[in-house]
Amino acid sequence: MKPSRRSDRPWLTPNVFYMGLVSLLSDASHEMATAILPFFLALDLGAGAGVLGLIEGASDGASSFVKSYAGYRSDRAGRRKPFMELGYSMTGIFKPMIALATAWPQVLLLRMSAWIGRGVRGPPRDALLADSAEPTDVGKAFGFQRALDTAGAVLGPALALFLVQFVSYRTIFVLSAIPGIAAVIVVFSKIREVDRPRTGAGETRNHRHNAGFIDSMKSLPKPFKKYLFAVGAFGMGNFANSLFSLRAQQVLAPVYGAGGASAVAIALYVLLNLVYASASFPVGALTDKIGRKGVLVTGYFISAATCLATAFLVPDLVLLAVVFASAGLFTAITDTVEGTMAADFLQAKSRGTGFGVLQTVNGLGDFISSAVVGVLWTSFSPELAFAYAAALSALGGLFLLRTPTRRGQAGAEAQQEPSL
Repeated sequence: MKPSRRSDRPWLTPNVFYMGLVSLLSDASHEMATAILPFFLALDLGAGAGVLGLIEGASDGASSFVKSYAGYRSDRAGRRKPFMELGYSMTGIFKPMIALATAWPQVLLLRMSAWIGRGVRGPPRDALLADSAEPTDVGKAFGFQRALDTAGAVLGPALALFLVQFVSYRTIFVLSAIPGIAAVIVVFSKIREVDRPRTGAGETRNHRHNAGFIDSMKSLPKPFKKYLFAVGAFGMGNFANSLFSLRAQQVLAPVYGAGGASAVAIALYVLLNLVYASASFPVGALTDKIGRKGVLVTGYFISAATCLATAFLVPDLVLLAVVFASAGLFTAITDTVEGTMAADFLQAKSRGTGFGVLQTVNGLGDFISSAVVGVLWTSFSPELAFAYAAALSALGGLFLLRTPTRRGQAGAEAQQEPSL
């Protein structure tokens, strides 16, 4: 693909930088809470793997119900930032309130409310991120954002691991509000809109007012819809990473005791996110050079192998470190490349809707995977639960191999619009 006529512009625009910073702060807040959630539920509230899977899955499901519509509304409004402001504010408010919960259904409601905020902000943010980068630099932009997002995911559990030695789980939930509030401040003060293309403005305005939600989804490119099928198959096996932690804690408890096993599991979760953060930008930059599909297929098959290894996990710290590092690698690949590849299929005027549908498919997959893995774990065995996840990850990779490649599809229109 030939470089755009503005290829000499730096890829790290102010919007790309500040969206990365927001992701760092918000995810530090989120992961402080997520790192301790399995143990808060198990040790303070007496809830196990089935409840954790339900909470994770229901939260992702609730988020999914609003993602497509939030993306669509941002397309129709021609603005992304107000949706980001609302979404980050909701997440920052509801997540620390888990500290007040006295029973797991309260955790469920608060987590779902926070995740609805994630649903509101996610598609408009990804659309604005793609709008803010050159077509030849979209992989770098998404890789940078995911890298900082995951740097926050390293910082959050690291803080939780340090704090858990001195304060209660409830206090850590409260302290998680600090980086969350900082993220909201950056969104309000630093993020800027990017103008949509000016050509055909009258047609765009009519489309904005007349095209309905369903019609907008139907009008998305057919290759993109085929791509969603592969993403959905993978998503149905891509459970929340907190279940890796719970599995490690379960395997290690007979050796280290419940408290010691929890501390090691948190440290392994930090390792997972450290690999995730380190790999995200190189993965994104690599896809700008060699294409997206082969990298994403590789990520799906790494996920399958990791889940299969987790099914038969033993209390060996070296093996556990390899499994968690592998989980961090496939998470970096899938989280970075799924969005980057979607941007190649979508024109700027429909990116909000497209990213919304993509994230809805992902969220529904997360709901199904986390709930099914939790139920299989509780009702049958963890081996069966993780074997199920491995099979669906591999199936997604096989479907993706049959998906047409559209590298740089977003380029023609995006080259005509100003970036920040």
